[in-house]
Amino acid sequence: MEKILVSACLLGERVRYNAEVISLSDEIFNEWHQEGRLVSICPEVTGGLSIPRAPAEIEQSSGKVFTKDGDDKTDAFMIGANKALLLCQRYNIKYALLKESSPSCGSKLIYDGHFAEKKISGQGITTKLLREYGIKVFSEKNIAELEKLLK
Repeated sequence: MEKILVSACLLGERVRYNAEVISLSDEIFNEWHQEGRLVSICPEVTGGLSIPRAPAEIEQSSGKVFTKDGDDKTDAFMIGANKALLLCQRYNIKYALLKESSPSCGSKLIYDGHFAEKKISGQGITTKLLREYGIKVFSEKNIAELEKLLK
């Protein structure tokens, strides 16, 4: 059975920057969870960031991750991304289902780095690293595409 790396927040874990719970309610996702396919991680928390924490976005010119207060959190994001990659390697994971728009997990969209609530095309730090190693990354918005690949 193929394992899937999944953002912990999608499983209802209180790991988001604002400590909000946002569990994914989806029949396919619930089935994968019951089958024991899901390997959970929050790269930001695994990288050492607290809950709650200041919102962070990727600055487009530098590729670094800054909080709204101007603190550089790039190292924590990279540590979390590397730990996610290690999980994929340990469990031979080829697919990930990560939270869209996150500076770690965004697969198609991220915030623009100006804290203006504007989304742009882009990928988060963890998504980028996983893709560099051949792991296919999906979001909760395209779960049906992942389901097709698993069949």
